Amino acid sequence: MSDNNNVDLKRRRVLTLATSAVGGAGAMFLAYPFIASWMPSEKAKNAGAPVEVDLSKLKPGELLRVEWQGKPVWILSRTPEMLSLLEKVPASDLADPDSKMEQQPSYATNAWRSEKKEILVLVGICTHLGCSPTYRPNVVPAENWMGGFFCPCHGSKFDLAGRVYKNVPAPTNLIVPSYQFLEGNRLIIGQDKESA
Repeated sequence: MSDNNNVDLKRRRVLTLATSAVGGAGAMFLAYPFIASWMPSEKAKNAGAPVEVDLSKLKPGELLRVEWQGKPVWILSRTPEMLSLLEKVPASDLADPDSKMEQQPSYATNAWRSEKKEILVLVGICTHLGCSPTYRPNVVPAENWMGGFFCPCHGSKFDLAGRVYKNVPAPTNLIVPSYQFLEGNRLIIGQDKESA
């Protein structure tokens, strides 16, 4: 009788271990989709990824629009005339002429708000209520306007460096995202030497 009990105990242990292993594997199989749903999708990962732009077709005075992190980003190739107009905007007309508020990386804390004078990179969203301003490069002397960006929703004005004028609804300059120039007339938005 003791031999039968011995055999039964061994068999019971083997069956218990096998059942536990199969049950554990089944629980993992069922839990995986639930846990995986917490992970960001490939689309979400790509939405935050840096964006590479070819600047070879960008002509002087032209504005190129791209999307980065679901936001419009503008790349403006400023002409020498635009840069001279930028210098004529009176600092007293601007809310933050020296870009002291942190709306840009350190390499864009200058009068033209960019690493290279001729190439401006801005997030194309008004800092008031998130509207998208329009590009208006033409000078309008009667309005003391040297060209730039105008938000038609509430009348905010920005110069050709994205600096906001005083006495408009927008509280701060347009945001300059992190970026860096690569070889071969290329630009990458969302990554720079400071964050690398």
